[in-house]
Amino acid sequence: MQKAGTQEKSPSELIDARIKELGDWRGEMLAGLRALIRQAAPEAVETWKWRGVPVWEDAGIICTGETYKAVVKLTFARGAALPDPKKLFNSSLEGNTRRAIDFKEGDKVDADALKALVREAVALNKSKTKR
Repeated sequence: MQKAGTQEKSPSELIDARIKELGDWRGEMLAGLRALIRQAAPEAVETWKWRGVPVWEDAGIICTGETYKAVVKLTFARGAALPDPKKLFNSSLEGNTRRAIDFKEGDKVDADALKALVREAVALNKSKTKR
């Protein structure tokens, strides 16, 4: 329940606030990754789940953007089913469903490969919803 006179923030505003709150390389990295996700999946909806995790969805979860002390982690909900020819996935490799990419301070992002991965995730989500 909201307090009188307060307005609930949208998920996009909450993500903006998280980026600003981080105030370091992690905020810059999250902002850059977010921009690439938006370019690759312009129809994606930004959501805010699990008490503070940015999530991008289109016909299901594409990925989450978690921030930790040493990494910014993009976890793809169905990453194990995605082609990864550029070998971006470097974390959560043992599971049968999810895959993640850990970005550390100073890492260069392969923008084209990441956008291709996001597009593949959207296509996979949409192929499952048509059945």
